[in-house]
Amino acid sequence: MSIYPKNFRYTREHEWVRVDGNTVTIGITDHAQQELGDIVFVDLPKTGTRVEQGGTLGSVESVKAVSDVYAPVSGEVIEINQALATAPEKLNADPHGEAWLVKMRLSATKELERLLSAADYQAYIGAEK
Repeated sequence: MSIYPKNFRYTREHEWVRVDGNTVTIGITDHAQQELGDIVFVDLPKTGTRVEQGGTLGSVESVKAVSDVYAPVSGEVIEINQALATAPEKLNADPHGEAWLVKMRLSATKELERLLSAADYQAYIGAEK
């Protein structure tokens, strides 16, 4: 059974996107949180920030490293997950659910076509090991 929701799209940098109309929710994948280890801090942009696809969206700090989070699509940040400010470890427990990072207003729906399906992402991380 896949731990990667089929209705999400994925990047090779280990972010996921859930689309709801012209709003997207973005987070890091289970694979990313496993590679990082215990997450201790999350740095997210302010609401209203405009980000281009591939641009830096923030960072996640673990006991091992600091890793940038890249925007899978272009848009404007409309909400950040405030719960991660006081409980960044939620990313280790529920990366595809409660521990989403930001919600953005999507500005270029065509960019979604460049992202990986759940099956393609699983094949990619399988080949990466």
